Amino acid sequence: LGPNPGPWNRIFGLLFLDNPIGSGFSIAASPQEIPRNQLGVAEHLFIAIKKFIALDANFKSRPIYITGESYAGKYVPAIGYHILKKKESGVNLAGLAIGNGLTHPEVQVSTHAVNAYNLGLINDKQKALLEGIQSKAVDYVREERWGEATGARTKVLNTLQNMSGLATLYDFTRLIPYQDDIVAEFLSNPEAKRALGANESTVFEVCSDVVGEVLSDDVMKSVKYMVEFLVKKTRVLLYQGQCDLRDGVVSTVAWMKGLEWEGIGEFLDAEREVWRVDGKLAGYVQRWKRLSHVVVMNAGHLVPTDQPVNSQVMIEDWVLEKGLFAAQEIETQVK
Repeated sequence: LGPNPGPWNRIFGLLFLDNPIGSGFSIAASPQEIPRNQLGVAEHLFIAIKKFIALDANFKSRPIYITGESYAGKYVPAIGYHILKKKESGVNLAGLAIGNGLTHPEVQVSTHAVNAYNLGLINDKQKALLEGIQSKAVDYVREERWGEATGARTKVLNTLQNMSGLATLYDFTRLIPYQDDIVAEFLSNPEAKRALGANESTVFEVCSDVVGEVLSDDVMKSVKYMVEFLVKKTRVLLYQGQCDLRDGVVSTVAWMKGLEWEGIGEFLDAEREVWRVDGKLAGYVQRWKRLSHVVVMNAGHLVPTDQPVNSQVMIEDWVLEKGLFAAQEIETQVK
């Protein structure tokens, strides 16, 4: 263990939520209690957030930013949508940030072959084979055969893994996968559980097979409509590590282009700014009004793991509207 050089709680309060119940140290009495869709997930998260706010009167007026990565490409829009749909939610939602998210799977699953091909990881024959499996996944989505769609997406990713020979699709530059097994070992330590106030009998898993099975029909369902609602009401940040092949830049940009939002044209026309931290290239920022998109250089699926300092600068500047995220003037037309 060592100090994190770029913690996100340097100037903010930071609360982690194990979600859905049954994952991490959270407890589900039975698989039947685990939510099977994002509406159920959002209801649970809303209750948890409300109970946390009730712990201290000072929390009620403080702005809350909800962030998450990977499958939280669904969880984050779901809870944001739930909060903003309530007339009196009691939650001062100020923005949402999604890192390397799975949000609109039908479009995202269609990008893997061309992305890998353009990186030189597969050849024409392999590209054609992968595109065939991707098309099958899309067909299943359109037929609402959700379990089969999930299986087809898994086949796409496994096939790409085998074709490329990469250590992990989460970061095509890594020679070994992310060492999340070390995290699981540490959090299984009785002393760590006591320090966290967790139930010592709980066996910590990086990814719960039980929860995964319950949510298997949810995997290929889209929440793009939620993002379309949110970007009209609050600030949204989408960020990706440049080297992620699962839920990376190409897959995110593909579904962003299809956003049904009046500002999408201006966003796509907006200048993509070079982003530097301490004079060194950190990535790129493109934004228009409430929507921001960041590409983090030399990072994979787990951006804060790969670029802790730069990810800290990103989240702090975005929340505080500093640097490349400085508030834009709202243009008005006098008729």
